[in-house]
Amino acid sequence: MALPHRGAGFNADALFRTRKRRMIGRMSPRDPINALCAALPGAEVSDPWGGGHDCWKVGGRMFASLGARRDGVSVKTDSVETAQMLIDARIAERAPYMHRSWVYLPPETAPDELRHRIATSYRLIRAQLPKRVQAGLAPLPEPPFSP
Repeated sequence: MALPHRGAGFNADALFRTRKRRMIGRMSPRDPINALCAALPGAEVSDPWGGGHDCWKVGGRMFASLGARRDGVSVKTDSVETAQMLIDARIAERAPYMHRSWVYLPPETAPDELRHRIATSYRLIRAQLPKRVQAGLAPLPEPPFSP
């Protein structure tokens, strides 16, 4: 399905309804990723840019993002070097519109790698939150993380 231009006449609700109708009765590649993110303490989902993005946040800060046009997930790594290593190993791609420390993991990424990268991104973001916000969250799940 060709996506309409986002200029005048673009109707994000119609696009979302069309996508939803196609997905009824079958599992979306996004479902396992959303389930992993939802299982983390204090995780909340929103669509800040409209058009069907799933933006996962903890304490108001993003740790994972699923785009409107692709079914993989973008996550934060601990450094630009780690991100480049994952890209060089062809595990990940450069995450569009994000800092170089973020990578895009395609939906065919191994489940263990996906789980590890989402949990790592969550932990990195959670550690940067103010102490009072961190104190209000449930304890971190012990590795290996399994929702």
